[in-house]
Amino acid sequence: MTGRTMMVAMLMMLGWGSVAAAQDVPGIEICTAERTMERRTSCLQSNVDFLHKTIDKTRLDQQQKLDAANRQIEALKTALAAMQQTVAQLQAGSKKPEPAAAPAKDGATPKSDAK
Repeated sequence: MTGRTMMVAMLMMLGWGSVAAAQDVPGIEICTAERTMERRTSCLQSNVDFLHKTIDKTRLDQQQKLDAANRQIEALKTALAAMQQTVAQLQAGSKKPEPAAAPAKDGATPKSDAK
């Protein structure tokens, strides 16, 4: 065989290998094309197994995301409590005693001129 013929033969073998591997890829198959009941049942069971695995994987992924979000929420709550405490301390330190307002002579409360 020449080098070119050998290369073509190798490429054809590689191409056939990838076609055979593609049949083993899990996924949803159309089972109505199967003629015998055993093959159709097997196909349907394969679809069910694939869907169960997909649901389980998705459930685990979502649970991990929820756990991470809950950890982040707890960290934010802790940070918020610390900030609230800091703000309260700053407000307590900056408060000056306000002068007491003189009581009105007629006992009525003073009116503001806000419009």
